Amino acid sequence: QVQLVESGGGLVQPGGSLKLSCAASGHTGSRYMGWFRQAPGKEREFVAAIRWNGGHTYYRDSVKGRFTISRDNAKTMLFLEMNSLQPEDTAVYYCAAGLRTIMSQLSNPTAYDYWGQGTQVTVSS
Repeated sequence: QVQLVESGGGLVQPGGSLKLSCAASGHTGSRYMGWFRQAPGKEREFVAAIRWNGGHTYYRDSVKGRFTISRDNAKTMLFLEMNSLQPEDTAVYYCAAGLRTIMSQLSNPTAYDYWGQGTQVTVSS
């Protein structure tokens, strides 16, 4: 059974930084892991993904150069380092694991098999 537990969210001022973590267990078959976010009244949207074996990374355009997705060498933790945060980054952030996800489907939430419970990120002065 795959379990994903996010942490690291909080309140930060515009221009500030946060680092989200996702503790992953039982996911040794994952092909990709990713971060999504969902703001109130909006659909869940893709933020970033990483190929679990190989480490190739992918980002939505609006976070390129500001956010960095990574994993630890033991492949038990997924991270999202977020810099230059803006109010439009405010959302609940979720980590997700995809067992059979392919590259063309990385931005599609339905392509992922397991989800964490989410962690709130609020960017406000």
